[in-house]
Amino acid sequence: MIELEGVPELIDPVMVAAFEGWNDAGDAASTAVAHLDREWKGEVFAALDAEDYYDFQVNRPTVWLDGGVRKITWPTTRLSVVRIGGEKPRDLVLVRGIEPSMRWRSFCNEILGFAHELGVEMVVVLGALLGDTPHTRPVPVSGVTSDPDLARTMDLEETRYEGPTGIVGILQEACTHAGVPAVSLWAAVPHYVSQPPNPKATLALLNRLEDLIGLRIPLGELPEDARAWQLGVDQLAAEDSEVAEYVQTLEEARDTAELPEASGEAIAREFERYLRRRDPGPGQAPGGHATESGEGPYLRDPSSGRTRPPKPPKPEATSGPGPVGGSGSGPVTGSGEGSGPADGPGSSGPPPDSSEDSPDDASED
Repeated sequence: MIELEGVPELIDPVMVAAFEGWNDAGDAASTAVAHLDREWKGEVFAALDAEDYYDFQVNRPTVWLDGGVRKITWPTTRLSVVRIGGEKPRDLVLVRGIEPSMRWRSFCNEILGFAHELGVEMVVVLGALLGDTPHTRPVPVSGVTSDPDLARTMDLEETRYEGPTGIVGILQEACTHAGVPAVSLWAAVPHYVSQPPNPKATLALLNRLEDLIGLRIPLGELPEDARAWQLGVDQLAAEDSEVAEYVQTLEEARDTAELPEASGEAIAREFERYLRRRDPGPGQAPGGHATESGEGPYLRDPSSGRTRPPKPPKPEATSGPGPVGGSGSGPVTGSGEGSGPADGPGSSGPPPDSSEDSPDDASED
């Protein structure tokens, strides 16, 4: 059993995870979790042992100087906690790392151990895939789950994917078998401009996450970065007539396919988000902030013999999970280093809710 020392009791915690690798096109998913960690000043409380899960010839450690002293940073997966105050407080457990090279089942079991000890009520895994989507239109984000009840109550797609998968798909299935509600959110990144960063896709993932868990997420400079990214790609596309023609074809196909979906429900969802950002409610500053705490840094002490105390009754203000209804640009052609095929709705790789590809022989959600 995993024992946590120094981590306070959390309020309706949701675990949000993203992994660099195959299903992180444009670094959109991992950047989204990094944004949450930065904006809400997350405190790291655990890191998985790199020796157990990573091939250092695939994900190499880096050497750097700190005041003249050489130090090494090892590839790993870290967990942090952010405490969010306001009228309806809710805490997040953030998982950010690299898709492991080996022992995927042990990797997922270790993450689920933390989820169990912290009382996590839902796991949301973020992913990004390459798709036939124009950069000039809103980024499509699909929400999928293996839980039929969750699909029905939260207006999600029930996954039907069969084929190669990655750690995102394996983690989602592990959560399902463990009885932990799990959702995957997938952003589609234009395959003709796949190089990171892609702030527009990151922004779309955060907006969808905001709707899913009912929290107002501070966006910082992301909206401005997304506009700058799109303008940069516009300029590059305009310099190549073939690319410009191809983008126009994608736009026409997208507009035709989405015309019936311009429903009152979609408009209402956007209006709800606007109102939430305009009036966050009493007790919560615009954008939301991590609450100050005298607890100090969160620490994990594996040597401690103490187990976690019983979870206290939840405050009346607690709310459970439920639906609420980048700068720079890269070349317009080719595929960036580190970005690979990704499976998901509308992707050019395997179908929807898959995850990153993996050396493991496992079946997808």
